[in-house]
Amino acid sequence: MTTNEFCEEVIIAGFGGQGIILAGRLLAQTAMKRGLEVTYMPSYGAEVRGGTANCMVVIADSPIASPLVSRPDCLIAMNKASLNKFAPRLKAGGLLVFNSSLIDEEPRL
Repeated sequence: MTTNEFCEEVIIAGFGGQGIILAGRLLAQTAMKRGLEVTYMPSYGAEVRGGTANCMVVIADSPIASPLVSRPDCLIAMNKASLNKFAPRLKAGGLLVFNSSLIDEEPRL
């Protein structure tokens, strides 16, 4: 948890090969180029494709205490397993973006 005036915590999750790690890195680099403080923490399995992949990105206007995201402001879930794992952690009023071609039911928050 940070005490920044502006702080957005994002989790991007799916499986290997969907560009999860790249999307997180691009988000982090874009925020850095705008002069913001950023942490970027990718996590992925040993598989090249098909294994789990997620990344946590924290963007703030002052130094960030921890790169861990426990209650994201935004969740991008690219498969059902990721939605089931991370959606319960989404902050009330948070933004949920999900891949409707792989997630066949409306998420319950």
